[in-house]
Amino acid sequence: MKNFFKTDVLIAGSGCAGLYLAINLPRNKKITVITKAKAEECDSFLAQGGICMLKDEGDFDSFFEDTLKAGHYENDRKSVELMIKGSRDVLSDLLNCGVEFNKDQNGNFAFTKEGAHSKSRILFHKDITGKEITSKLLSKARSLSNIEILESTTLLDIWEENNRCLGGVVKTSKGELLLIGANQTVLATGGIGGLYKHSTNYSHLTGDALAIALKHNIPVRDISYVQIHPTTLYSEDKDRSFLISESVRGEGARLYGKNKKPFTNELLPRDLLTKEITEQMKKEGSNFVWEDLSCIPKKELENHFPNIIEHCYQKGYDVFKECIPVVPAQHYFMGGVKIDYDGQTSLNKLYAVGETACNGVHGKNRLASNSLLESLVFAKRAALKIAEDTEELDIAGLSLPCLKKYEDTKALENHYKQIVLEKIKENENV
Repeated sequence: MKNFFKTDVLIAGSGCAGLYLAINLPRNKKITVITKAKAEECDSFLAQGGICMLKDEGDFDSFFEDTLKAGHYENDRKSVELMIKGSRDVLSDLLNCGVEFNKDQNGNFAFTKEGAHSKSRILFHKDITGKEITSKLLSKARSLSNIEILESTTLLDIWEENNRCLGGVVKTSKGELLLIGANQTVLATGGIGGLYKHSTNYSHLTGDALAIALKHNIPVRDISYVQIHPTTLYSEDKDRSFLISESVRGEGARLYGKNKKPFTNELLPRDLLTKEITEQMKKEGSNFVWEDLSCIPKKELENHFPNIIEHCYQKGYDVFKECIPVVPAQHYFMGGVKIDYDGQTSLNKLYAVGETACNGVHGKNRLASNSLLESLVFAKRAALKIAEDTEELDIAGLSLPCLKKYEDTKALENHYKQIVLEKIKENENV
């Protein structure tokens, strides 16, 4: 077949989960990573706050309880345990990849605290932790000869036969349709922010993998659990909503109503704080509430949140002298393609990791800064599981899918969006 090539592992997505999985696979495997836009245009690059870490064994119970409490005790407890206990291994790997985290004056890691955390256990790099981690993982992946990254290449469908995933159908940057055969395929396409009018996500992240899973009757989980971030910078623009990190409130920022008076506990879990803000806006007939960053010591504000300061300044706000307007926006998807503890879906040879996947770790509401950790811990577990599988794909005698039916990719994309939105609405009242 002219438009066909073979790889060992096909990974759809270039966020931290997909990249970390790729670099943890054996070097003798050919890895093909495809990404819908540029490799850097993924939500992992946008994460501001940080990554949770088990500081010592004495913090395990507290970390565990904080995660469950934020998730309304609907979390899968085994997943939570694996995530927390896997944090130190992840930290070691990140440091080996050159990732840098803020340190105190004694050279020790500086841990910060965010809403719903009972203790300071979050490592951070200024207010661009996601960019620091993901850019170093991307650099590592690009340095490895066995990993190929194809940008502006979209996964349109998976290739399935006899309850086995055999690879995927993709559209390349040149507009060509291509069938990629793979021993194992990984869905790591990120979240669903592109389905919403206001979101902190990139608009091209529209839940493609979720729609493909639904099309192939692959079980999904917690699909109605969509997290709204309570504080994004209010703007009349229709661009992606700019996140004002949870860490800002963790360090002392205050929220005020129209009259510049406090109205809530700023460290409530995200869903509860979002409800408080929404009710305040409704009561006052306002489109936003105020956030006061000047409560944070000037030096701490400059060192910890330079990107937020600069962005607000560009939008006309001096955070040292005035409050900024903030409003809730769609932020994170706790549901996803249902997986086991090693990232396997119900379809043989098909895995899912990152925000695309759901093993129940977050429950009904994600605890701040658990997303990067969860993505990395379970991406490595998936990589180790994939490495154990030595069965080679043999396409002899298989019926290759017809690529012609994928030519109208715009119609297919709109269809996929509708599938996901309808499924979310269908499950909202379940």
